[in-house]
Amino acid sequence: MSTEDEKLLKEAKKLPWEDRLMHKNWKVRNDANIDLAAVCDSISDPKDPRLREFGPFFRKTIADSNAPVQEKALDALIAFLKAADADAARYAKEVCDAIVAKCLTGRSKTVEKSQTAFMLWVELEAVEQFLDAMEKAIKNKVAKAVVPAIDVMFLALSEFGSKIVPPKRILKMLPELFDHQDQNVRSSSKGLTLELCRWIGKDAVKSILFEKMRDTMKKELEAELVNVTGTAKPTHKIRSEQDKEPEHEAASEAVVSGPSEEAAAEVHQEIDEYELVDPIDILMPLEKSGFWEGVKAAKWSERKEAVAELTKLASTKRIAPGDFTEICRTLKKLITDVNIAVAVEAIQAIGNLASGLRTHFSGNSRFLLPVLLEKLKEKKPALTESLTQTLQAMHKSGCLNLADIVEDVKVAVKNKVPLVRSLTLNWVTFCIETSNKAAILKAHKEYVPICMELLNDGTPDVRDAAFSALAAIAKSVGMRPLEKSLEKLDDVRKKKLSEMIGGSGDGPVPVPSSGTIQSSVGSSSCSEVSDGSFVRRSAASMLSGKKPVQAAPANKKAAYTKSGVNKKGNGSGQAKISKPVETEDIEPAEMSLEVIEDKLGSLIQVDTISQLKSTMWKERLGAIGSFKEQVEAIQELDSSVEILVRLLCAVPGWSEKNVQVQQQVIEVITHMASTASKFPKKCVVLCLLGVSERVADIKTRVHAMKCLSTFCEAAGPGFVFERLYKIMKEHKNPKVLSEGILWMVSAVDDFGISHLKLKDLIDFCKDIGLQSSAAATRNSTIKLIGALHKFVGPAIKGFLSDVKPALLTALDAEYEKNPYEESVAPKRTVKEAESASSSSGGGLDSLPREDISGKITPALLKGLESTDWKIRLESIETVNKILEEANKRIQPTGTGELFGALRGRLYDSNKNLIIATLSTIGGVASSMGAAVEKSSKGILSDVLKCLGDNKKHTRECILSALDSWLAAVHLDKMIPYIAAALTDAKLGAEGRKDLFDWLSKQLNSLVDFPDAIHLLKPATSSMTDKSADVRHCAEACFAEILRICGHEMVSKNLRDIQGPALTIVVERLKPYGALHETFESGRISASSKGSSKIGKSSGYGDRPNRHGSRPHSSRAIPTKGPRQESLVSVQDISVQSQALLSVKDSNKDDRERIVVRRVKFEELRLEQIQDLENDLMKFFREDLHRRLLSTDFKKQVDGIEMLQKALPSIGKEIIEVLDVLLKWFVLRFCESNTSCLLKVLEFLPELFDMLKNEGYILTEAETAIFLPCLIEKSGHNIAQLREKMRELIKQIILAYSAAKTFPYVLEGLRSRNNRTRIECVDLVGFLLENHGSEIGGQLKSLQMVASLTSERDGEIRNAALITLATGYKVLGDDIWRYVGKLTEAQRSMLDERFKRKAREMDRRKEGKPGESRAALRRSVRDNGLDLAEQSGEVSRSIAGPLYNSYGHPELQMDRAPIPRTIPGTVGLTDWNEALDVIAYGSPEQSVEGMKVICHELAQVTSDPEGSGMDNVVKDADRLVSCLANKGANTFDFSLTGTSSRSCKYVLNTLMQTFQNKRIAHAVKESTLNSLITELLLWLLDERVPRMDDGSQLLKALNVLMLKILDNADRTSSFVVLINLLQPLDPSRWPSPAINESLAIRNQKFSDLVVKCLIKLTKVLQSTIYEVDLDRILQSIHIYLQELGMVEIRKRAGADDKPLRMVKTVLHELVKLQGTAIKGHLSMVPIDMEPQPIILAYIDLNLQTLAAARMLSPSGPIGQTHWGDSTANNPAPASHSADAQLKQELAAIFKKIGDKQTCTIGLYELYRITQLYPKVDIFAQLQNASEAFRTYIRDGLAQMEKTTAAGRTPSSVPISTPPPAVLNLSSPKFGPLSPVNTNPLCDAKTMNIKLEPTNFSLPGAYTEDDRTNNPVLSRGPLSDQSELRQQFGDQRNDRLLSGVTSGALDAIRERMKSIQLAAATGNQDSANKPLIAVNRNLSHGLPNQFPLAAEHATFRNSMQGGVLPMDEKALFGLQARMERLKSGSIEPL
Repeated sequence: MSTEDEKLLKEAKKLPWEDRLMHKNWKVRNDANIDLAAVCDSISDPKDPRLREFGPFFRKTIADSNAPVQEKALDALIAFLKAADADAARYAKEVCDAIVAKCLTGRSKTVEKSQTAFMLWVELEAVEQFLDAMEKAIKNKVAKAVVPAIDVMFLALSEFGSKIVPPKRILKMLPELFDHQDQNVRSSSKGLTLELCRWIGKDAVKSILFEKMRDTMKKELEAELVNVTGTAKPTHKIRSEQDKEPEHEAASEAVVSGPSEEAAAEVHQEIDEYELVDPIDILMPLEKSGFWEGVKAAKWSERKEAVAELTKLASTKRIAPGDFTEICRTLKKLITDVNIAVAVEAIQAIGNLASGLRTHFSGNSRFLLPVLLEKLKEKKPALTESLTQTLQAMHKSGCLNLADIVEDVKVAVKNKVPLVRSLTLNWVTFCIETSNKAAILKAHKEYVPICMELLNDGTPDVRDAAFSALAAIAKSVGMRPLEKSLEKLDDVRKKKLSEMIGGSGDGPVPVPSSGTIQSSVGSSSCSEVSDGSFVRRSAASMLSGKKPVQAAPANKKAAYTKSGVNKKGNGSGQAKISKPVETEDIEPAEMSLEVIEDKLGSLIQVDTISQLKSTMWKERLGAIGSFKEQVEAIQELDSSVEILVRLLCAVPGWSEKNVQVQQQVIEVITHMASTASKFPKKCVVLCLLGVSERVADIKTRVHAMKCLSTFCEAAGPGFVFERLYKIMKEHKNPKVLSEGILWMVSAVDDFGISHLKLKDLIDFCKDIGLQSSAAATRNSTIKLIGALHKFVGPAIKGFLSDVKPALLTALDAEYEKNPYEESVAPKRTVKEAESASSSSGGGLDSLPREDISGKITPALLKGLESTDWKIRLESIETVNKILEEANKRIQPTGTGELFGALRGRLYDSNKNLIIATLSTIGGVASSMGAAVEKSSKGILSDVLKCLGDNKKHTRECILSALDSWLAAVHLDKMIPYIAAALTDAKLGAEGRKDLFDWLSKQLNSLVDFPDAIHLLKPATSSMTDKSADVRHCAEACFAEILRICGHEMVSKNLRDIQGPALTIVVERLKPYGALHETFESGRISASSKGSSKIGKSSGYGDRPNRHGSRPHSSRAIPTKGPRQESLVSVQDISVQSQALLSVKDSNKDDRERIVVRRVKFEELRLEQIQDLENDLMKFFREDLHRRLLSTDFKKQVDGIEMLQKALPSIGKEIIEVLDVLLKWFVLRFCESNTSCLLKVLEFLPELFDMLKNEGYILTEAETAIFLPCLIEKSGHNIAQLREKMRELIKQIILAYSAAKTFPYVLEGLRSRNNRTRIECVDLVGFLLENHGSEIGGQLKSLQMVASLTSERDGEIRNAALITLATGYKVLGDDIWRYVGKLTEAQRSMLDERFKRKAREMDRRKEGKPGESRAALRRSVRDNGLDLAEQSGEVSRSIAGPLYNSYGHPELQMDRAPIPRTIPGTVGLTDWNEALDVIAYGSPEQSVEGMKVICHELAQVTSDPEGSGMDNVVKDADRLVSCLANKGANTFDFSLTGTSSRSCKYVLNTLMQTFQNKRIAHAVKESTLNSLITELLLWLLDERVPRMDDGSQLLKALNVLMLKILDNADRTSSFVVLINLLQPLDPSRWPSPAINESLAIRNQKFSDLVVKCLIKLTKVLQSTIYEVDLDRILQSIHIYLQELGMVEIRKRAGADDKPLRMVKTVLHELVKLQGTAIKGHLSMVPIDMEPQPIILAYIDLNLQTLAAARMLSPSGPIGQTHWGDSTANNPAPASHSADAQLKQELAAIFKKIGDKQTCTIGLYELYRITQLYPKVDIFAQLQNASEAFRTYIRDGLAQMEKTTAAGRTPSSVPISTPPPAVLNLSSPKFGPLSPVNTNPLCDAKTMNIKLEPTNFSLPGAYTEDDRTNNPVLSRGPLSDQSELRQQFGDQRNDRLLSGVTSGALDAIRERMKSIQLAAATGNQDSANKPLIAVNRNLSHGLPNQFPLAAEHATFRNSMQGGVLPMDEKALFGLQARMERLKSGSIEPL
């Protein structure tokens, strides 16, 4: 700068600002703008007067004609706007107009700064002025100025949101931009439209804008709208909001912790489309249309057209307000028009007017409402529908509210037409459901009486509508408004209303998280950059293919945000905020050559640049050489790379024709890409098109390929490939494609595939390369795929299976040239930055996986649950098809529900579907890979359960699925499931055998697999299995485990193995030498430790409900070595080697049972002291008990010290004798020796700490022993002892339970010792303050504390006042409810103390008294956890830890650790968490868990088909088990005098559980046994009536018992109750007998059980199909066998009720089943000697019932045998044969008409048609419908096909032919004589002989395969003939046992041999006689005896002397034989 310029500038600085800024010299103006910007930056106060002075200058300065000055003026404006506040908006209009006029057409930097200025104006709330300026800007004729204007509107909307930037104004501007002639303008307008969609929704934008677009634009936008997902939220705030929250802003910048609370709460605000459109006047057009003449016309069609015109005009979204009174009067008349079409049109017009006018139509709506409601009486559907829609529209649009319509509704509901009443109520229900809560609260008092009255209406629809309205009110505002009204309802209506409220009450719809938007539409903000500008986001970047810049996080300030920090340290006034990591901008903006030259400066010589522009190629060649030299000379190249690349792209550019110049240009770019430490991707984009074209030219190909490879090193091959796809695809030159692909081959070879997106590459090859018409392109593509095969392997073939066969052949040849190599190291590497970011794009997971979540549709999932097996099969096949389409490579996303649906199919009744499902699960596993382990939701355990299937084919499919699973995940992930399956008893011998075989094969190939040790326990336990095959396979598996893990690891894990298995393992380990000795010593110690567990009441191992399973901390504490005592006697030395405590014969339960549980302290009596001494000598070592029992206090102290030192190592033993030790401490407290007491109080805290660490909770007996004494003695006269006792009591409160401790503390208030009373008063205060929620039910006891305020002793009085003040702090004014009646003086004293406490709390800022409790109550109420609150108190979160059950470590190995603390009740919403609380919490704590359970049960009951029900059913058994265990605790707890609240909750939860049959059926038999026993015991307990609300509890117990009997599994109920008829174990009774003997108690218990059985037996006839008769008969058999015949005879004489009940059940079963009962003896060992007692009773019942003619003629599924009807018919001749046939056919047709028995009926009908083809069955169907006859015809045809295929429904019995007395000729049973017409006659009376040659069976039975007949195959043919002869001679001598003696003896002999073989392990001898049976079973016959087995058995029965009627009995025998053969039944 010259001297004159400097002087000029110096002089100019003295001028006023305005003169300087308007100076004629541009340098002065430039300098002035710089100074102005600096001054603005230095201003920190937005109210600074200088800002008001500067404001008017900018409208002129930014219009400067000099471009540099203009830029500086914009800088000054930006600085001014950052410093100013909203007051600066006064200058906005002029300044914005100036920017639009002068700046938007300038240089790119100027445009950027202009956009920044606009954004700052928006931030200062000058939005209207900004949008006014934008309206002018978009009308600019220069397109270059329009695009920035659209971009800045896009930025403003995306950053500040629709709340600040009104979309309405933008929507008005867009239509004219859609038709702009410039492509960029149209693209930007489309981007702005997409941004609008994010803010106001797609539908609103479509409805407003699409009608104004051209079709082409519509299609383009429709395509783009697919990519817009989710909703948006603002990322910046306006200045005024920023200033309000400086602290929050600072916090959000300091810690990156996600969005602020306000931002998180700011959910996407739905903008009403109504507000976005302009109102349209319809009155004028209506006037012109001739409406008024039309509506008066005589023709209905003209009237309809006139009204239709109004309807059309009124259909606009928003109607301009006007006078519509006359129109409404006319419409009111037209509503009642005689023509329905006119009336409908008028009603629709009213609805449109209401929607368009909204509140402006309110008056007219009220005017029209009565006639509309009256019109509801019409029954025309069209009219009713239009009325309903119009009424709803009037309410939705706000024309009417609930208060407005009350009177009209009252009139309408009194209308005599029921339809009016019901539809009016339906509309009222709609209004209630769509109104807000305030409106309903205001109006509900009017509507409830209306609905209550209509509940008595005579029309069901009206009553239902009234119920719906009441339910809607209750769901909206709760039940309180209905309470008084509901009292008048009967129980039925109350129940219905509660069901409607619960059934339809869906929870609130979760609000979608805002901001989850497509990445290209992410909520990005303007990021900061160093020069104060912001990174531009263009509106066009919203379009697909143009990725937007990722901006700074939303909680960071943008560049244009005002900064109030670090002003002094920063010259520019901007805050120095650390810049977050930003995504690189890869889209290069346009830049002119002029700008490029400006930015280059002196970097490249001017001559070089000018020569590059030369037209002479030689000059250009020389220039490019010079350029190359200059570039190579640059040291720091990084900052200049982009501008240098831009220069080369501009001159000489990619259109250069000279090859040498082209080569030099490429070399320069290659040099820069390889030299620069960071080569921007933007530069790659600039060069890629040109370089790819050079690849096609043979002269420049080498240089271009090298350049591309260098680009890959710099930017990553993934990025380069992605960009090249589009270039090569669209390029016209085929050489570009073919040579580009060849370069890709070399790139893959160089860089590998870790950075590539393989799916995109494969798709490119398939769709472009292989489809090309050019052979060169196809060949190069084949080479590329071959190169990929080298890295990926054969899996790539799956992606190319659909290409042409010729290409596949060429590909196979290429694969052979490039064989798969597992680990190929890349030859070249990518720079570090890229490798970190792009390696995730492809990775070495080989091929891509497809997201199939979109294909897992609800329809598919529903199909998998369909009742039609064909639909289920189709759905499974659809899943397989989806896997095929995804090339068997899928992502785990969205497959959770699929796995859930497939799990259900594993339990399908159709075995074929199970097999198909297993195959599909294996396919899913192999397709998903390792991710299947986490996504499958444990389905592997369900797969393994299927191994229990007896079909070999099914098991093979399971093993195949396991192979697929193993290929996807490693074996270690499967081991937990396999170990659990192997211990499952339901798996079966065959399943375990197959699984062990499979495991052995897998383990055989492994060398180092430590997880195999987890299989040790199941393998060793199976080594003692009954099945030899299982034992053999288990031993093979054990050998593999031993080989892999080694003998040392195996020997260390033998702790859990017991019994014979342990012996076998020891034998196997003997070859390893010293191991055996080590094991033996370990076993001895283990047995000594575990001896206390033997017996029913043998120690703490039997009390899991009180002890935790957490790891013992004492294990980690090293045992201190015994220190030499100063006084050690000779006797002591002799016993030192013994254990300090011996708990071998400890009977702790027995000792605790005799403890009197009293809260008042009583000193130990003499006999109690003697018992204590005996116990001490029994359990404590001699030297220790001598010290403890000594009268010398010093020795007592020595004894305590011995215990104290040994405490860490004898924790478990001390727990076992804790009651004894506590009694001894009580004795010490009573003696009051100070030294001994100090030692005791030193030891006790350590003892309780140890108990806490062991997870042990004091029992009630232990508490009753020690706590009363401690409370009573807490008022010791020595302060030090008092302090220690006080701390000890607090420790016990934390460890035990505040609620259980509170009664003891209250009892201390009655003590005679004043100090004790003072201590107890203080403890009450402590409990109130720290455990208020736990003692909430006992607060009435505070009146005892209040009564102490009248004591004379001042200390007691003061302590009571302090405690009550604490209670006031916690409870607030509610405390007055609990203090009882007080004198005026006491009340005054308390009032004064409460006021003082309130002032003290206010001073300490602790809030108001009772405030926290009230807030917690509200929170609990709002969270819906107060479902069954009955005491009025609200529990808070549990402060103290919860200790769990204590037990041996051996017992805890399989139990998961329980959390130490229970979460707060407010957060307790998880089902599993609630179950844990119920299981392990105290009674008060468990109440909160039960609330959650009740809530969940109510939810799933309302949606029984939902997935929630499945989850509840899975956990039903665990829930009932927890509640059954908790029942005992809660009743015991309540019996101590506390509230019965927890008992009520337990019973209520059980009631809700058993109200649902599906949940009730899921409860296991063992759990049901425990529950029923518990309930019956409490029903008998005489203490229950004396409890709080005892009578209610008894009633609830009775009701619950009945509910269990109704809904639980009836088989389990029968079995449990029959088992309970046995005398009950005395230890099960909850309390010791006081006034009655154990026998009397057992008799009462049995009487209750008998009553329950009577209830079940009464309904047995209707529930016979629901029970498993085999299991019931088994339980009866066990009961009778355990009694024995001697006892039965003895009891029979004494009229024993249990025995009589069992006989009654058996009698009822025989009566209902008849002789078919013998078919259900498969679980009874009928072959035992002597015979089971039950067989004699069955025979006796059959004889008695037959004699009385009371036998049921049918089995459980209808008539089983033709012979039954005549066998039990007293007068068979009284009915003709035709009549009998008609009866039989009528019965069959009735079965066919029943949905459940239609298949059986059709089968029986088909049998009749086969046996008697001449009978015309359709003659019976003359009166039936054609459809029914067609159904029967089709059914018979289907049965014929089924029978021909050899299949028969397994449940259908094989019917014998009808009696031969019928006058019908059967071709198959012609010669048969009448069967059993005289059932009781002797064989001699009917000497009928049947020749074998004349005997003919049906075709289905006459297969001449003797191997299928085990009975006939025993002897030669002569024996068989004899058997047939015997059958012919004795067929009428029907034994009631159903089997002739010879046949039965033969079967018995056979079974004895099998049993003997099974017992001796000689399986071969047992199998040989049963080859035929085994052959049948090997074909996959299920246990239900399929048709083939039935056929064989039937023929055996016919030929072996077994009558046809008794085939079921033989089935029972055969089933028994099969069970014996498999070894599943132990011989009795």
